[in-house]
Amino acid sequence: MSTPIRLGTRRSALAQAQSGHVAAALEKVIGRSVELVPITSEGDTNRASLSLIGGQGIFATRLREALLAGGCDFLVHSLKDLPTKQPDGLVIAATPLREDARDVAVTRDGIPLHELIPGSRIGTGSPRRIAQVRIRAPHADVVDIRGNVDSRLQKVATGELDAVILAAAGLSRLGTDSPLRREELGLAEWPTAPGQGSLAVETRTDADPELLSALAALDDESTRLAITVERAVLEGLDAGCQAPMAAHAVVAGSSVRVRTVVYAADGAQRIGLDVTEDLNGEYIRRSGSGNGADAADGADPMHAARELGLNLARRLLDQGAADLVSREHSS
Repeated sequence: MSTPIRLGTRRSALAQAQSGHVAAALEKVIGRSVELVPITSEGDTNRASLSLIGGQGIFATRLREALLAGGCDFLVHSLKDLPTKQPDGLVIAATPLREDARDVAVTRDGIPLHELIPGSRIGTGSPRRIAQVRIRAPHADVVDIRGNVDSRLQKVATGELDAVILAAAGLSRLGTDSPLRREELGLAEWPTAPGQGSLAVETRTDADPELLSALAALDDESTRLAITVERAVLEGLDAGCQAPMAAHAVVAGSSVRVRTVVYAADGAQRIGLDVTEDLNGEYIRRSGSGNGADAADGADPMHAARELGLNLARRLLDQGAADLVSREHSS
């Protein structure tokens, strides 16, 4: 019997659920068993506010250390938790098909956020979501919270909070069965974090070629194009993973539509862009991306996607985004 492939994962129920989905898919491709290797990240033990400790790999660093040390063969991350700088020796081998990228507001009785009475308590630990709540429900009180999905839902069920903001994809992957009511927050007015709803499958650059090939089979090209644009916006802003900013891209054929917003922490100001570009040639030619005719024929759409994101970040900065975010030089 062949040796199982070891998948390093955080210990949370959500992390293990999404890792389990990837494990099952890989087993079908490679014909070998995959076992989960639970690893405790700093984000699982440090209960301080995310707005204070930042997003500088707090959920990924220890997992990556274990991977580089040979403690596992590959990792599954929530892509939105990853810094944009890729460590030496590691590669994102696959980005599976993205799930629902929206946020949802969870309440006891289904009252929309903007209709909650003044003084209602809305829980979230994300600076981006805090700013968005202050725009959507300016008379509510925002409560900075941490904890797993079940503990957050329990705070609403018991009346400690009137609402919490969560990722739709996380609720879907957990299959949470709850009598609480959900309000889906549309991406046009409530764009989400770069990479939200996406998973990143990471391994060593010197991994077994059989494993690299099998992981590549899990990759979804449209998802990778979209998240490449989104993460390049974050990279260009140089603001860190917990910046009060959003970027969401949708790929349709050779074109990509990007909605990106940078928020003041109190929600009082925002700077945004909504653009559609053709990555199959027109944008490459116009922006000077790629190398000559081959790139102009669409040979390097991932490079063009990254250049588009970086260009959007420059435009945001030109419009004053640097005054709204704390540039951490840590992405």
